[in-house]
Amino acid sequence: MTSILEQRLDRVESHLAIQQLPVRYALAVDGRDIDAWMGLFVPDVDCGRHGRGRDVLKSIITPALRSFYRSVHLICGHKVDFTDANHATGAVYCRAEHEEAGRWITMAIIYFDEYARVEGEWLFVRRREKHWYCTDWADRPSPPFNDWPGRDLPPRLPGDFPGWIDFWRGVDVTGLTDLPLEGAKK
Repeated sequence: MTSILEQRLDRVESHLAIQQLPVRYALAVDGRDIDAWMGLFVPDVDCGRHGRGRDVLKSIITPALRSFYRSVHLICGHKVDFTDANHATGAVYCRAEHEEAGRWITMAIIYFDEYARVEGEWLFVRRREKHWYCTDWADRPSPPFNDWPGRDLPPRLPGDFPGWIDFWRGVDVTGLTDLPLEGAKK
């Protein structure tokens, strides 16, 4: 019985620790605390074609954060699924605003995350950021749902959700949107 209780307590504590990661991420980005930000990722974080490790990550994120002045990331919800006692995946909703060249760009985002416990601490293994839209705060989102000049942020949502395309396949959406996703009738 004690073993089951210990496992349940570990799961609750792990869930709470994982839920803090996106908030800590937002605070580090908005506060431009690069060291705190890097410390949220596993030491051998995979940075794709750039290589591996926190120093590589730092070399990528620092210029990216210097491309806009202020930012505000609001964490709106978080789903966590454990794959085992030391690994989990998650989805995090976020509304972000970025000040750039006199504009405030508003973005609706979802992060698809992978987490791992390393030496007792839960960390990000990977974050995949996807957008519904980005636009100046004074405008409402409209096709093509990317109004941030110079940024390659094609909105992938909601079409990347499992079932979205099948739900709308063959349905006439003419009166609902000016930019239907693949599978819907125009």
